Amino acid sequence: MRKPSLFIALVYIVFPLSAAGQSISADAAYGDIALSAGFTPDPWAKHLTAGGSISPDHGSCSYGYVANAPDIELTWEGGGSTLYIYVMSKGGADATLLVNTPDGSWSCDDDGFGDTDPIIQIAKAPSGVYDIWVGTYSSSTFGATLFVSELDPRNALGSFFEDAEVIRR
Repeated sequence: MRKPSLFIALVYIVFPLSAAGQSISADAAYGDIALSAGFTPDPWAKHLTAGGSISPDHGSCSYGYVANAPDIELTWEGGGSTLYIYVMSKGGADATLLVNTPDGSWSCDDDGFGDTDPIIQIAKAPSGVYDIWVGTYSSSTFGATLFVSELDPRNALGSFFEDAEVIRR
């Protein structure tokens, strides 16, 4: 009688488990978008659920939890523009951001856009496909909004947030 261990080992080599990492070939959970330099409205925004069950393992991008498939697949025609990809989480939840760029490199952030929100700035963003995951620092999931912009939100939204604080009081 044959032992199944060799067969099982071959299956894992040929068809690796999805938990081994993110699948850049998987269909994006929240769809594909195509943006080009000068797009309007700026910023582009998408409400989604952040998080997943996979802890990424991409060098310095090895924290938080994301899904196997990207949340958004962005096809960018940039013309050398700077691209800002950022997240605003709901209720103070701690979001993370993971991006696979057209050259296959990984970018990530945890709190660059404030106490719990991430931002990735890509200077002279090359044209191509960007796979974007919105993750969570802990293993929970929560609502969040993903933004893509050519404008630095840290400059553009400062007074908006101050006004929003006044309105909430």
